[in-house]
Amino acid sequence: MIFAVVVLSSMTYPGYSQVTKSNATLENGVWHTTVGKQVQVTTDVANGQDRAQPFAYIVQIENQDGVVYSLSWITGTLDAGQSLSPSQSWTPTAPGTYTAQIFVWASVGNPDALSPPLTMKIMVD
Repeated sequence: MIFAVVVLSSMTYPGYSQVTKSNATLENGVWHTTVGKQVQVTTDVANGQDRAQPFAYIVQIENQDGVVYSLSWITGTLDAGQSLSPSQSWTPTAPGTYTAQIFVWASVGNPDALSPPLTMKIMVD
């Protein structure tokens, strides 16, 4: 694996995982928050290679109908053995069921996956 996504909280996914969120609670595998509360989607990424690796950390939030409500990213380069905890924020404006998808790609324009994507449910009251 080129990049590793490391566990930071009690929400885990087989083999890699991790997503942490402020102003949210985890119940039965679903994150819960309320309208107007800012949520931070944070993961640890680590470069396990012996060379520097450019990357894009992408967070997409969709509603239950598949409509994208938020798409944000940060880019950078991790040196060999270096790790980082990138974070993107989202403030829900309407109640409903949302899905957060987290990707780590070679760049925004190059969707070569550097680690498996993470997917999580978010219930907004």
